[in-house]
Amino acid sequence: MFVNKDLESSIFAHQLINGMLTVTNLSVQFGKRILFDHVNIGFFPGNCYGIIGANGSGKSTLLKVLSGKQEPTSGQVHLEKGKRLSVLEQNHNAYNDYPVLETVMRGNQRLFSLKQEIDAIYSKTDFSDSDSQRVGVLQLEFEDLDGWNAESGAATLLSHLNVPESIHHQKMELVDPKVKVRILLAQALFGNPDVLIMDEPTNDLDYQTIQWLNEFLNNFENTAIVVSHDRFFLDAVCTHISDIDYGKITHYSGNYTFWYESSQLALKQKVQQNKKLEEKKKELQEFIRRFSANVAKSKQATARKKMVENLKFEEIKPSSRKYPGIIFKKNREVGDQILNIENLSASIDGQMVFQNLNLNLEKRDKILIYSKDQRAVSTFFEIITNNIQADSGSIEWGLTTSQAYIPYDHDAFFDGDLNLVEWLHQYAVTEEEREAPYLRGFLGKMLFSGDEALKSSKVLSGGEKVRCMLSRMMMKNANVLLLDQPTNHLDLESITALNNSLKNFDGNIIFSTTDHTFAQTLANRVIELSPNGCLDRHTDFDDFLNDPNLKELRNRLYQLELS
Repeated sequence: MFVNKDLESSIFAHQLINGMLTVTNLSVQFGKRILFDHVNIGFFPGNCYGIIGANGSGKSTLLKVLSGKQEPTSGQVHLEKGKRLSVLEQNHNAYNDYPVLETVMRGNQRLFSLKQEIDAIYSKTDFSDSDSQRVGVLQLEFEDLDGWNAESGAATLLSHLNVPESIHHQKMELVDPKVKVRILLAQALFGNPDVLIMDEPTNDLDYQTIQWLNEFLNNFENTAIVVSHDRFFLDAVCTHISDIDYGKITHYSGNYTFWYESSQLALKQKVQQNKKLEEKKKELQEFIRRFSANVAKSKQATARKKMVENLKFEEIKPSSRKYPGIIFKKNREVGDQILNIENLSASIDGQMVFQNLNLNLEKRDKILIYSKDQRAVSTFFEIITNNIQADSGSIEWGLTTSQAYIPYDHDAFFDGDLNLVEWLHQYAVTEEEREAPYLRGFLGKMLFSGDEALKSSKVLSGGEKVRCMLSRMMMKNANVLLLDQPTNHLDLESITALNNSLKNFDGNIIFSTTDHTFAQTLANRVIELSPNGCLDRHTDFDDFLNDPNLKELRNRLYQLELS
């Protein structure tokens, strides 16, 4: 199930023979800080490994070490000779001087080098017999790499990732940044690499493109290694979760949900010191049996099911992760009138982003605001919070409502040079809340304990800023919560804690997110904003996306946008 540092060298030799990517005695240390300590592990073909770990545990560092972009302190990474490793490029400007199609084909550097050499020889004016012999040798290898279909294969990949054919021969420097992400993803996938390494591949992708990537990876027969904060993606594609904890890396069979639920069960059992071993064993075995029957549907489902069934209960360990204490309370119940919107329309620089929105917010509504254009979503939130004016229409909040809001861009809240205790003090309402011990305790629940509570608000990471904004929101005790992309920058632990808290909140929520699991488990109503009208349905997110009638309506709106 997992490989520890005592694994015998003969097993590693067997892995190398079979073309595995292996790590032996790997240690990575920065000063006194140890990320990895004598890690021994193998990555097998046919599997997709989701690398997880708390912020700062070394997920991205591991990918850099595996791809050869960073040297370990000690130990080695071995990829069998002749195997090709492909990495999703994080530098979005690395290929600015090249056309889009060529950028994709450069994903298979050997194939592209062959093509360049063949083209150079054929372009010679003094073509010789030796040139003819050389071209013959090159073309044999080129054919083995399916080189004759390279250009059409690259174009097909771009098409699947919604990159329009009209820009295939355009230089990368002229491409919209969000489209660049898709092109670089096509580059990583191009040419069927033996090992595929991707760090946050779903960033800036829409739901439809993520679904295509899910299907691609489920049919991928080689080795895939991914880091992602998208739980839906990890559940859809992973055969294993590779957990970085205590300076080690441990493979667990199954997807993220199985790892999370089993680690929580193990943590609960660890607390139950007096519970008999046999009772714990029976509880774990029942959990594994139940989960095995619900493995996600895919071509790899049978293999995943077998792996989960073979899991030994002793191998499930509690995680050392800390989850923030996020609890929302409301100061009062809302009345019958909560929020009424009539014929609301808005534009940016003369371009309509949504129009004719009508909304009557009902008790217990948890509404997902969805659009292909994030500007439309953020404009909507800024209008209903009275920060900007709509082009037309009316908004009326009920007298019994109180709102708390986290905007998409909240950097302005952190302009001052306050420590976190002082920062949170600004939003305290009661005398008790203004007391330093209360504020420190509150920040401690949000994982700012000890000296962390005294750090300057100017130096916070993106995830730390979101946790501060959530603290501010909790102190308001509002009965209507407004959140525009709250999962951005958060780690998996914080996303999970926020998701669970909002599910338990019995007030109203209006939110947006690119996290599929967050959307699916929270929303009971979905509103899609469009320049040509808006759709409003009392349904969950999956049904909204997949309902054939709604698909037709949404496609019609999209066609109007194109015309």
